[in-house]
Amino acid sequence: QVQLVESGGGLVQAGGSLRLSCTASGRTFSSYAMGWFRQAPGKERVFVAAISRSGSATSYADSVKGRFTISRDNAKNTAYLQMNSLKPEDTAVYYCGAAPSFGTRTAGAGYDYWGRGTQVTVSS
Repeated sequence: QVQLVESGGGLVQAGGSLRLSCTASGRTFSSYAMGWFRQAPGKERVFVAAISRSGSATSYADSVKGRFTISRDNAKNTAYLQMNSLKPEDTAVYYCGAAPSFGTRTAGAGYDYWGRGTQVTVSS
């Protein structure tokens, strides 16, 4: 079992920045690729960013490329999502997930564990 807890969400004005954290406990963090997904009201959960076990490979949704950066610190059992130049359309609940994979995973079905999410609200 892996327990994931997200933090760092909040209310920010358009153009601002937030950094989300996802802290894991349980099995070895470095055994899992990590990903961030988001779900806006009335919409499905969609892929945002993913990072490989070692951190050497990353993937991003087109909508966030150049604005968001995913990273991880295996010594701290934590994955991060740095979000810059935020837009109102980035408003959503953000979830982190853990996938038993070497490389990045962009499909939610590839993830075995999920956190409960953290709310990000971007005002215009």
